[in-house]
Amino acid sequence: LQNVRIDPNSISFSMWKDVPVPFYMSVHFFEVLNPKEVLQGAKPVLNERGPFVYREFRYKTNITFHDNDTVSFLEYRKLFFQPHLSNGSEEEYIIVPNILMMGAAVMVENLPTFVKLLLSGALAGLKQEAFMNLTVGEIMWGYEDPLIDAINAIVPGLIPFKGKFGLFMEFNNSDSGLFTVNTGMKNISRVHIVDSWNGLKKVNYWRSNECNMINGTAGEMWPPFMSPTSLEFYSPDACRSMTLVYERSGKFKGVPTYRFVAPKTLFANGTDYPPNEGFCPCMQSGILNVSTCRLNAPMFISHPHFYNADPALVNAVEGLHPSKDQHALFLDVHPMTGIPMNCSIKLQLNLYIKQVSGIIQTGKIKPVVLPLLWFAESGSIEGSVLKQFYTNLVLIPSVLNYLQYIFLGLSVPLIISAAVLM
Repeated sequence: LQNVRIDPNSISFSMWKDVPVPFYMSVHFFEVLNPKEVLQGAKPVLNERGPFVYREFRYKTNITFHDNDTVSFLEYRKLFFQPHLSNGSEEEYIIVPNILMMGAAVMVENLPTFVKLLLSGALAGLKQEAFMNLTVGEIMWGYEDPLIDAINAIVPGLIPFKGKFGLFMEFNNSDSGLFTVNTGMKNISRVHIVDSWNGLKKVNYWRSNECNMINGTAGEMWPPFMSPTSLEFYSPDACRSMTLVYERSGKFKGVPTYRFVAPKTLFANGTDYPPNEGFCPCMQSGILNVSTCRLNAPMFISHPHFYNADPALVNAVEGLHPSKDQHALFLDVHPMTGIPMNCSIKLQLNLYIKQVSGIIQTGKIKPVVLPLLWFAESGSIEGSVLKQFYTNLVLIPSVLNYLQYIFLGLSVPLIISAAVLM
């Protein structure tokens, strides 16, 4: 118990403070092969490119212990491209939707006609098209686009940023918010459980108290002595708490584990799974509308290739092949300590595109949830860290456990002998 508390004197503290596990983020892009046809109402044909692999380093700063047995911290992530592990370079070009333009078009759909005409005129003047040919590096880390200033001038406050735009600009060299979690010093069953995030006990993105609740841990470790039922964590990237369910027991390099996976209901809509009604307005099951926490842009997250989603989403485009082996996420956790041994968290980012009356650049695009990319954050304990973990938290406790039964077995004849002598 002492070794799994958040305590500078515990064995797991250094592992918690500076994650020693080599994490990698693998990004797979969906290239649109028939952009001109899509503008005329054809079904998008996609081709998966990648993976483009990044080494991910995580470390905590601003670690502050409080009197109520909680600790606050900021966790930063840094990503470094790994050419030798990637299928392509960051200089490769990929045809993708003009995310700014298509997103803004849907966002202004219900605004007055003159606003849409202004936007359409600005798009024409800037020679903006519905699809762009960008490098991987530009899509990831940003590219200069005069459309940003134009949108800010036409609809102030629609997008609260200036200069560059990139899907992972705020992901690299940034923190995931101020977490305050329980240390477990007085109650070990509460260790790692989130007390607040950015000072909030719950978020306000969703339409029900249940959906706005911040449940579980920060997604790094869990309380010890886990039961084979479920685990919860709050994900700032998904703007919500998520529950994974127990699938099976196993071993990772000799260490006993419980495998937890996403239930089919994780991204189900409110019709198929009523408790998710608070995450609506919903479309088909299998996609989560995150527009409320993504600047009201028409963005959705899902499992890769719409795995576990309504088949209508897969059939609306060509080139997707959902597979449990390739696209399901999992966490293998050591149940005695609550420490993950092996994991692969996979999510897909999607953009809702459609023809918008008054904006000629959207052509005759049929409404479709278009996959942009999917990524997997994977890591496993190995090397000297695995050896130390196995020795201190698996081998020694197991030996002590066996010894108590040996001593118990030896004490029984002694007790009997003493009773006979008496």
